[in-house]
Amino acid sequence: MTGVVTRFAPSPTGPLHLGHAYAAIRAHDHARGAAGGAGGTFLLRIEDIDGTRSREEHVAGIMQDLAWLGLAWDGPVVRQSQRLGAYEAALATLRAGGLLYPCFCTRADIAASASAPHHGPDGLVYPGTCRHLGAAEVERRIAAGVPHAWRLAMDRAVAAAGPLGWTDLAAGPQVADPAAFGDVVLARKDAPASYHLAVTIDDAAQGVTDVVRGRDLMRATDVHRLLQALLGLPTPVYRHHALLLGPDGTRLAKRNGAPALGDLRAAGEDGRALADSLRAGRLPLGFAATSA
Repeated sequence: MTGVVTRFAPSPTGPLHLGHAYAAIRAHDHARGAAGGAGGTFLLRIEDIDGTRSREEHVAGIMQDLAWLGLAWDGPVVRQSQRLGAYEAALATLRAGGLLYPCFCTRADIAASASAPHHGPDGLVYPGTCRHLGAAEVERRIAAGVPHAWRLAMDRAVAAAGPLGWTDLAAGPQVADPAAFGDVVLARKDAPASYHLAVTIDDAAQGVTDVVRGRDLMRATDVHRLLQALLGLPTPVYRHHALLLGPDGTRLAKRNGAPALGDLRAAGEDGRALADSLRAGRLPLGFAATSA
């Protein structure tokens, strides 16, 4: 692959909606070029490591929806479920550097232990309960099979990486502040990697040069930039675009019942015409967009 490489990386936990369509179009067109030429490379990645919610029928629907919109991807489709070894290798590197610790807390434990809750970009910041467990207690719990996640010791990670920055093609140079997230989870109890770890590893492995995604993920880039530094991975440039809002003013999401592309497709709507309308900023009646 040469030139610009972008990707669209949905999770097959539900049908795609208009917000997904907008994100896929922005990533596709960024690679292909504004004039619609051959341009660079547009990749499709399926983020399917959530084994309890991922469904094969949604994978098929994703591919059908993209084709209906007139978006063609390059090369084979990569699935995160086939890349578990890469995630474990990254976790092993971070463990060897003393940057990870096991966390046995449940959500209820975390909520109860936060006497003065502090919220960061991802929500409630973990109060660090399990960082203070002794080595013998940690070994006992692991040997007993107590479920646990793996968290990044953020203070040590930030100290090891030093000051970091990254570039957004719309907003300009950014100073990374990963410490605002606290000790983020990098391997969940119910999945071999968190979003933060998997997306960072996969973008580097696929040679993604330009990450085009919604503004809701802009601050998450601070964590991704930290992981790139710790793991010796290249840093792409970023383009965080506007989000589509529904008639109630909230961001389009599966959980909010956003209109499914599959339903529009089944109703006989013209997918390419819809894509062109989204490109031109002509949104369906009642929908709006955040600032670009």
